[in-house]
Amino acid sequence: MPTILLILLLAIIAAVGLLLILASRKPDRFEVERSIAIAAPPERVFALIDDFHNWALWSPWEKLDPDLSRRYSGPTAGAGAVYGWEGRKAGAGQMTITEVQPGALVVIGLAFTKPFKADNVARFELTPEGQATRVRWTMSGKAALMSKVMDLLFKMDRMVGGDFEKGLAAMKAQAEQPPAAAGR
Repeated sequence: MPTILLILLLAIIAAVGLLLILASRKPDRFEVERSIAIAAPPERVFALIDDFHNWALWSPWEKLDPDLSRRYSGPTAGAGAVYGWEGRKAGAGQMTITEVQPGALVVIGLAFTKPFKADNVARFELTPEGQATRVRWTMSGKAALMSKVMDLLFKMDRMVGGDFEKGLAAMKAQAEQPPAAAGR
């Protein structure tokens, strides 16, 4: 019996070691990206992104937790606007708009505190495309060893990419409504 336990223990140690070796060979940075064409002018789409109060209209994480606690500070929109959240399912963190090019770009610093600590950057690039606006949403950041291990098991792109797709689809639905019906 002790021999079987020893073999089992050595197999577990070897598997964990192999997982750590594979994870350490992954890139030190990650990026998740999705895009969509929205049949609306860039200004209408931009307003949904640049003002955190409008995120409740399209963000996939806003509906995760009915008891989500929200905090807003700084300007209502644009550089310096801050949105903090905390919830049982949505975790906790804070977003700060760090750069804006009206109708074209919003860059956001993301500081997650729960379920794990991470500092990432989200970018929303808006490009006119005929009568539509192409929205490109990316999130990038440093991939610590634990993030690399998680990516081996769960694939960050699949985990977060699906949420980006839901958010962009909701943003499209909101932006394509007649102006009187859309948001604030």
